[in-house]
Amino acid sequence: MATIDRQATTLALAHALSAAERGLAVIPLSRTKLPALRSPHRDDTDLVGAAGTVGPPCHGECGLLGHGVYDASTDPTRIRELFAAAPWATGYGIACGLPPHHLIGVDLDTKSGTDSSSALRELALRHLFTIPETVVVLTPSGGRHLWLTGPPDVVVPNSAGRLAPGIDIRGAGGYLVGPGSRTEHGFYGAAPATAHLAPAPCPPSLLRLLLPPPRTNHPTPTSTGQHGQGLVQFVLAAHEGQRNTRLFWAACRAYENDIGPALVEPLVEAALGTGLSEREARATIASAARMTGRRL
Repeated sequence: MATIDRQATTLALAHALSAAERGLAVIPLSRTKLPALRSPHRDDTDLVGAAGTVGPPCHGECGLLGHGVYDASTDPTRIRELFAAAPWATGYGIACGLPPHHLIGVDLDTKSGTDSSSALRELALRHLFTIPETVVVLTPSGGRHLWLTGPPDVVVPNSAGRLAPGIDIRGAGGYLVGPGSRTEHGFYGAAPATAHLAPAPCPPSLLRLLLPPPRTNHPTPTSTGQHGQGLVQFVLAAHEGQRNTRLFWAACRAYENDIGPALVEPLVEAALGTGLSEREARATIASAARMTGRRL
C-alpha cells in the first residue's frame, strides 16, 4: 500500500490545476514519477484472441481510469477525479504533443555523467539554431527540462539519447514531470527567471533533428496494394487524441513507399471517418509530404 502524504498530494493537485488553466493536460504521478493510477487491464486476458493474437490496447475507451497519459485532461473536475482516485499522488505529469501547446520536452540529464548542456550548445552551433527563452524546470538530480512548442501538424516522437548522449526528448505519447511535484528523489521546480514565461516555439532546425530520419525509398509499386489498405485501416482505428498522429504516421509511410499521391484521397476519407475535418486531414497529409521531401 502506497504511503499517503496528504500535504504533498494537495500541493500537487493545486499545481496541476494551475497548469491546466494554462492549457496543459495533466495526470497524477506517484513518487516514482510513474502514473499514479494502475491500468485497469493489467490482469485482463480479454484482449487476447483464440489464436493467441493480442488486440489493440485500450487508451481509455472503456471509460475507466488508469490509462496513463491518455487520462490527461485540462478539465478541473476530471483532474480532481483523477487525484481523488490516487490519494498517494505527490506529483503530476504534463502530457506532451497535445493542443493547444503541442509541448515538446528537452530533458538535459546529468545522471549519465555526460555534459548534456554542452552537447545541446554544440548542436545549436552546428545546426545554426538558438534555444529561445522558455520555461525551464529544474530536476532533483541537477538536470533541466526545457519546454518548447511544436507545430500542430507535426508529430515529435519520444527518444532517449538519439539527439546526443544525455538528451532525452518527450513528445507525443510522453509526459514531463510538472513543477511543484515531489518524487522519491526530491522536488521539481521552475527556474525562477522562467516561471512567468510561456513555452517558446521550437527552432525549425532543432525540430528537424527531433523527427525520425526518412526511411530508404522502395521501388514504386504498381498500385497501393495491401500496404496501402493497411495504412488506411491504421487511420480508421484511431480514436480521439491520436487521430492526427496516426494520419501523419500513415501518410509518411505512404510517401516513403511512393504510394503517397495514390493514397491521399483514401487517407482523407479515413480521417473524415474518425472525426477530423477535411481541412485538418489535408493539412496533416501535406505536412507528411513536406517532411519526407515529397511533392503533392
